[in-house]
Amino acid sequence: MKKATVIGPNYEEMLHPWKVDRKIRERAFKMKTEDPLHPINLYNINWRDENDKIYYFVLPPELTGIKANIVVMYANDFPSGSHKVGPTYSVLMEKAITGEVDPNVNKLIWPSTGNYGIGGAWVSSRMKYDSLVILPELMSNERFEVIESYGGSVIRTPGCESNVKEIYDKSKELKAENPEVVKVLNQFEAFGNYRFHEYVTGNTMVELVSEENIGNNGIAAVVLTVGSAGTIAAGDRVKKYFPNAKIVAGEPIQCPTLSLNGYGGHDIQGIGDKHVTWIHNVMNNDGVVQIDDMDCKKMLQVFTNEVGKDYLKEFVDPELIDFISDKMGISTIANIIGAIKTAKYYDLKENENIMVVATDSIDRYNSVMKDMTDEFGELTREMAVSRYERIFKYLEPSYFFEGDMDNRKRWHNLKYYTWVEQQGKTVEELNEQKYQDYWYEKSNEVEKINELVTKYKEEHKESLNEIMGI
Repeated sequence: MKKATVIGPNYEEMLHPWKVDRKIRERAFKMKTEDPLHPINLYNINWRDENDKIYYFVLPPELTGIKANIVVMYANDFPSGSHKVGPTYSVLMEKAITGEVDPNVNKLIWPSTGNYGIGGAWVSSRMKYDSLVILPELMSNERFEVIESYGGSVIRTPGCESNVKEIYDKSKELKAENPEVVKVLNQFEAFGNYRFHEYVTGNTMVELVSEENIGNNGIAAVVLTVGSAGTIAAGDRVKKYFPNAKIVAGEPIQCPTLSLNGYGGHDIQGIGDKHVTWIHNVMNNDGVVQIDDMDCKKMLQVFTNEVGKDYLKEFVDPELIDFISDKMGISTIANIIGAIKTAKYYDLKENENIMVVATDSIDRYNSVMKDMTDEFGELTREMAVSRYERIFKYLEPSYFFEGDMDNRKRWHNLKYYTWVEQQGKTVEELNEQKYQDYWYEKSNEVEKINELVTKYKEEHKESLNEIMGI
């Protein structure tokens, strides 16, 4: 039997979900708990709850040791438990409505270091595609387990988080074996990834500080660690509203590719992929900050271990500590550390807001936390105090590299070796990426895509309603 292409929301509906048909939205919220694998859950890909409130919390100065607010948009209420499901849906949705992929013909390959692959497995099955995720073998066990639970297959490639070339090589190999069937949906180059975050995540940040009256209602900085460099595209949108906002990219000190043209393995899963991605608008970045992967894991243990939580509750609202303790992963702590360094480097003031994202949550890293206990022993109050004071309270803004023109050119030029020499991009397009007009043009395609999605859903309303159970 021929499979229908399943399409859910367009970009505007992901940004403002109240614009979705009321029947569809109500059923989507119902199925979120009753049947999380039902296709109608595609309409739950957004940053807002059933009351249109944005998923967020604010880390106060008594916790962070800085004057500015760190505003964290958390993603564990997205389908698949991570906001990476947004880019995977957007990339596939764009290719489906333009006829580049067909569920009756194509098998999808998702090159990933974690959450993008998980999102790809979830989205593929909901949209009736066969899929295969390519993932480094040293990623957390939970990643492999959840991909398979969503109906996706996995190939493990050699290495850890930063071994992305091995993922690319395996994707090329599979594509060459069956070029008419295999479609590689590469997050590191697909502009559906950029558009989801520039339009949906970025606009949500802008709306959040105003709707919730946070601080001075402005945004002083967007600080995000980069893997595919999709999420940091939110900063491009923020700058359109707050031109003085700083966009700061974080990367592991163990793999300082942007800051020092460096390399190496690390364990901040989801970032630091040892190259500059095609969709990273580095010419709009104001800085790069290095973050130690062990610091991230140590502080995540403080936030999620009962002994650590009890210590933090001595000087921070206990309800806040309980609320946030299950909403953060390793890269979330990395983003917070980067935000603290940024605030200190730029001497940000009281009531200024720094935006970060909690990409996933502790449920992806329980095995990592067990490994930490095995290595360092059970967490004690003394250990929690020492970690908190060194990693948060008295953190120095070290290893911070400002985005002057020379540094931006260095970051940009690094793209040549991966994308032109290895991946077949043209020098002409690489040169175009130096200018913001290129990025404006990519973001402006949202309007055209919204129209195509709306038209498609109108033309296939009957079959889609049947699939969605409406």
